Parts: sequence; structure tokens; C-alpha cells
Amino acid sequence: MKITETAQKKHRDFDERVIDLVSQIPYGRVTTYGHIAAALGARKSSRMVGYALNNVKNRDYIPCHRVINRNGELSGKLHFATPTLMREMLEAENIEFTGDAVNLAKHLWIPEIQ
Repeated sequence: MKITETAQKKHRDFDERVIDLVSQIPYGRVTTYGHIAAALGARKSSRMVGYALNNVKNRDYIPCHRVINRNGELSGKLHFATPTLMREMLEAENIEFTGDAVNLAKHLWIPEIQ
């Protein structure tokens, strides 16, 4: 199946909007794939948010580590250099955990609808 040029552009635009929004997550805060999708007007596209973040080549400038799942768990940790790096980066920002989950009551940031 061939993807049309329009569909490719739409996908690139969504990915760019995800990256832009993730870049706005404040230091010491986290948000979820679902909150990003909802802010971009695509509430059911949280998985697409994950795909967009997996395509980020240089994570030194994009804080992908601040995006977690709705339960506060680090479902994206396997996409980092080591399985513990994502948590280490969050802990370096003084983000607290309860077991394997981020304390969402304290650290959740909900982006405004774009």
C-alpha cells in the first residue's frame, strides 16, 4: 500500500507538533501520552505520540523522558540507552516515585489544548 504525499505530510506535521509540545514540559514535571494527544486534538492518538517520540534522534534537546503512561509508569524506558536512564533523568529533576510510578499528584503537567 502506497502512502500518499498528503498523508505523509499530515504525519510529519503531527510529529512536529508532538515534539513542540514535549519541548514545553517544565523541568521537574511530567505528562502523559494521552494528555499530549488530547492537547493536539487527537485524543485517541496516544500511541501515535509514542511513535513520534521514538523517532526523536537527539534527545539532548527534547525532554522525551518527561512523557510517561497514564499510570505514571515509564513505558518508554526501553527506548533509552539503558533501561534505567529514563528514571535516572527524572530523579535528577527531583521527580518522586512510588514504587515504579511517578507521583502524578505532585508532578503531572497537563498541556493546554493547542
